[in-house]
Amino acid sequence: MASSTLPISQYRPFSAPPRPSPSPFSAFLGTHRLRLLRTPRVVVGNWLALRALVVSATTTKMPKRQTPGRTGGFVDEMRAVAMKLHTRDQAKEGEKEPDSPPVSKWEPSVDGYLRFLVDNKLVYDTLETIVQKAAYPCYAEFRNTGLERSKNLVQDLEWFKDQGHTIPEPSVGASYAHYLEELSEKDPQAFICHFYNIYFAHSAGGRMIGRKVAEKILDSKELQFYKWDGDLSQLLQNVRDKLNRVASSWSREEKDHCLEETEKSFKYSGEILRLIVS
Repeated sequence: MASSTLPISQYRPFSAPPRPSPSPFSAFLGTHRLRLLRTPRVVVGNWLALRALVVSATTTKMPKRQTPGRTGGFVDEMRAVAMKLHTRDQAKEGEKEPDSPPVSKWEPSVDGYLRFLVDNKLVYDTLETIVQKAAYPCYAEFRNTGLERSKNLVQDLEWFKDQGHTIPEPSVGASYAHYLEELSEKDPQAFICHFYNIYFAHSAGGRMIGRKVAEKILDSKELQFYKWDGDLSQLLQNVRDKLNRVASSWSREEKDHCLEETEKSFKYSGEILRLIVS
């Protein structure tokens, strides 16, 4: 999430070619040509000093262009750990061996998708309630980020109800919601790990899955679950900045503890995801 370099054109017009811009060394030589010729003893010293200056200028590393989705802070560490738990089907940087067919091979059902949406709503309700209560002051940083999904899911479930579908009760998502509540009261670093992975996974791979499922069972209808008010990339960047700011006060041990929770986050989210094909 690498830049490419376009080849330099070899085209030359029939008219006289434009004179190339002088290099730093040529410009220096032109300016001081007479002086160099008249004072040969100084030439070597000047040339060596200039050569060192030119080499330094051409080998100095330019600042790297920021890769979208990367901030250089702790969020980059969280992302790197999460990528290791993705398969290549899920992300280009994924490293995990797939243990199930790719999304394109899924055979989703409307009933299974409804269970998936219901359980997600419970999880997002829980997350939004936790940051509103803010058992730890840092949670308040994540109020009203624009990434919230509960209201959108309410609209989607209402739409399914209007189509004549029965809305089921939550299933595996109930245990995840309970775990998040307990975690938020005693382990803020671990809770922040789940917060990050839930919201950011949905904004990336989650959207791809939603599109594939909609193509197969909803006549490509885009649900509100996959719509955000405003520029999503900017909303995500704002939350990245907040996450980095919160983590800046953590010790290395606390940061590592947060990262260690990633696998558990994937385990719970994976259980909900599998409801789609249940």
